[in-house]
Amino acid sequence: MPSLYFLPLLLFSSTSLEAQNKPHNQEILLPSPAAYCAEGSGIPSRLKNIQHALANTTALQNLGEMVKIVGGKFEMGSTSYRDAVPIHEVTVADFLMDAHEVTNAQFAAFVNATGYITVAEQALNPKEFPGVPLELLKAGSAVFTPPKEVFGLANHMQWWEFVTAANWRHPAGPQSSIVGKENHPVVQIAYPDAVAYATWAGKRLPTEAEWEYAARAGQSSPQTYYWGDELKPQGRWQANIYQGQFPINDSAEDGFQGTAPVGSYSANAFGLYDMEGNVWEWCADFYSPDYYTYSAAVNPLGPAVSYDPQEPKAVKRVQRGGSFLCNDQYCERYKAGSRGKGEINSPTNNVGFRCVKDL
Repeated sequence: MPSLYFLPLLLFSSTSLEAQNKPHNQEILLPSPAAYCAEGSGIPSRLKNIQHALANTTALQNLGEMVKIVGGKFEMGSTSYRDAVPIHEVTVADFLMDAHEVTNAQFAAFVNATGYITVAEQALNPKEFPGVPLELLKAGSAVFTPPKEVFGLANHMQWWEFVTAANWRHPAGPQSSIVGKENHPVVQIAYPDAVAYATWAGKRLPTEAEWEYAARAGQSSPQTYYWGDELKPQGRWQANIYQGQFPINDSAEDGFQGTAPVGSYSANAFGLYDMEGNVWEWCADFYSPDYYTYSAAVNPLGPAVSYDPQEPKAVKRVQRGGSFLCNDQYCERYKAGSRGKGEINSPTNNVGFRCVKDL
C-alpha cells in the first residue's frame, strides 16, 4: 500500500483567519508507478453503460424516498487507511435513510420554501479578514478544472480553482447551470447547508457509523469495495468514478463526466444508490484520525471535537463515499471502510449529502 498523504482542497473558512487561508482537505493516496499503466482491455462500451444507467434511473423513480435500515452489528473500518484502524465492532439502531443523494430538485424546493442562502453564495466580510485580497472574499467556491497538462500529482492546485459565483445553482461558475440536471445530486454544499436542509426536512445527517453500516448492506467481511472485491463485475462499472488520465482527461467509460443522475448504478442490498462515487456525502461526526481507537461500541456519535493534525485549527466533519474524481490512480477513498473529511465551510463541486431519520 502506498504511503498516505493529504490533499488540501481550496477554499476559505469563516471560522478564523488562519483557517480562512488554509484549504479544505481530503486524504488521498499518491499513485504507485503501476498506477500509471494503461488501462487493460475488456472495457464495456460507453453506450452500454449509459443504457444500463438509464434503466436504473427509471427503476429509481418507482422507489420510496427513504429506506428502512434494520440495525445490527458490523465490523467498521479498514486496515488500508491509517485513520480507519483499528477495525472494531459497532452496533447501530434502526433508522431510515434517503435512497439516494439529495438532488438539485429537492434542494431547490427547500430554498424556495425558506429563502435559504448557502455558504458559497455569501461574500465574506473584509473587516474579518484584514489583508486578504477582496477578490478572494467574493461569493464563490472551489471548482475542479482539468488542466491542459499536469506536472505530477502532488500539487492539487493544478486542478482546483476558486470560481466567483460558483454555487449550487451554478456548480462550475456563473456560466454553468443545473437546468436539465434536476435529478443530479446537489453540490457546492457546505456542512451548515446540509444541516439546514436536513432540519427543514425533519431529518438529520447520518453518523459515520450509520453511513458505513448502510453502505456495507449486511456484508461485514473484509472486501475491497462495498459491492465486493471486483472493480467491474461482469464488465460493468458499479459507481461513478474517474476513468482516464487524472486530472487531464475523464474518458467517461462509465457513461458520465462529472456527476451522474442519482440511481444511475445498481442499488445495494439495502436498496441504497450511489453509496460510493458520484459525490462525497457529509456525515454528522467531527473528524479525528484516531477516533476508532476509543469509539463507542453502540451508536457512536464521533469525537467531541474536531482535530486534524494537518490543519489543527480547522473544524472538520467526516465525509464518506468518494466522488466522481476518485480512482485508483489518485484518490482511492471511495473504497470500503475508507474515510474522507472536509472543513465545514468549504463547499466544492464534488460534495453533497443524503439524510437519515430516527425511527
